[in-house]
Amino acid sequence: MFIILSNSFFNKIAYLLENYYSIILYGLGITFLLSIVGTVGGFILSLSLTEIRLLKVDKKRDNRSVKMLKRSSLFVSNSYVTLMRGTPMIVQSMIIYYGIAGLKIFPWWNPLTAGLIIVTFNTTAYISEILRGGVESINVGQMEAGRTLGLTKRQTMRKIIWPQAIKNSLPAIGNEFVVNLKDTSVLSVISVVDLFFAVKQAAGKTYAYVEAFTIAAVIYLILTVSANFFIKHLERKVGQVQV
Repeated sequence: MFIILSNSFFNKIAYLLENYYSIILYGLGITFLLSIVGTVGGFILSLSLTEIRLLKVDKKRDNRSVKMLKRSSLFVSNSYVTLMRGTPMIVQSMIIYYGIAGLKIFPWWNPLTAGLIIVTFNTTAYISEILRGGVESINVGQMEAGRTLGLTKRQTMRKIIWPQAIKNSLPAIGNEFVVNLKDTSVLSVISVVDLFFAVKQAAGKTYAYVEAFTIAAVIYLILTVSANFFIKHLERKVGQVQV
């Protein structure tokens, strides 16, 4: 009996791979696109966001308008991070996609475009928190040393602080990419044809749900293990570079 069930299970998997490989490969490509664009875009945006969140109000030197500007910037940036990290991406997807789609003002607005924006904005908040911790872990004496050498605060951040902070944060940033590989599956709720959505379509047509999602699980596992291997290799390479 077990042999019969086992043969049936693997036969269905073979059938799914043979007949639905094209849509599965397409979904895999979309998953890669969402994860890479979301992580890279989130990293780039998080640099500016983190600088805003690191602003300090100087009660003696800053005039009233500068104090107000800094406090409002800190409030908005910290609120953004709290909102994006405190709500599920599946909920953000529904609100952003259907909210903007309902306005009918952007003819280019579609599930994939929305998905790229949602993942990027979500990842920005998480990487910003990672980088903030990375910057604050750097000894304050290095900022003072940079200023002593005649560098401005911005130059010291760019040439001394940021390189070290990014290097120290690389494992956590890499982990965020791995998380994106898996979490982009929630975008199926807005009909983004990623790996999960593609496999779900194949399962719906064949009723082979266990077999179809087993294929998805194996592919996700291969992706995450490979990504972790690459990230650890990158960490070793970066660790050999003197900052």
